[in-house]
Amino acid sequence: MTADQSARFEEAVLPHLDAAFNLARWLVRESADAQDLVQEAYLRAWKAFAGFHGGDARPWILTIVRNTCYTWLRKHSRQDLAVEFDEGIHSGGNSPSNPERMLIEEANRSILEQALHKLPAEFRESIVLRELEGLSYKEISEIAGVPVGTVMSRLARARARLRDCIVAASGEGGPRCAAQKLKP
Repeated sequence: MTADQSARFEEAVLPHLDAAFNLARWLVRESADAQDLVQEAYLRAWKAFAGFHGGDARPWILTIVRNTCYTWLRKHSRQDLAVEFDEGIHSGGNSPSNPERMLIEEANRSILEQALHKLPAEFRESIVLRELEGLSYKEISEIAGVPVGTVMSRLARARARLRDCIVAASGEGGPRCAAQKLKP
């Protein structure tokens, strides 16, 4: 790869490193594994960059990260692992000064984290790409290699399942999220 191609790679792909790690962490549920997989995906992207013909590099690199993660998950059969909530990684911004509010917000984060981990990988990836990374349906469709309608369906089902899990966890009644058997 020439110096010019190397500079183009850095300019186009490196700004999406955080999004790549975020997606990998949510898919494999282990920060250390996610770091390794993002590194492997970026190496693959580096090797294939000559075939990248411009445009938005974010969906391109996230597709590579997604495929790398799913290959690893199939090989290691570790789709149901859980990761411990790390306040330093998962929180953003200033913590409130009111201890009661801090406790309530921590409980809410914990409930959401647990609900997200109960989602099948296809639902979890759709939620992460849409809600955390702010990608459009079309971009998610390109990354996941499915029609836009499938993305919309997965998001609707994931949101419904999250809602049911949160309602069940808060003790307000409603269906039990763990008992639901939704297929991606």
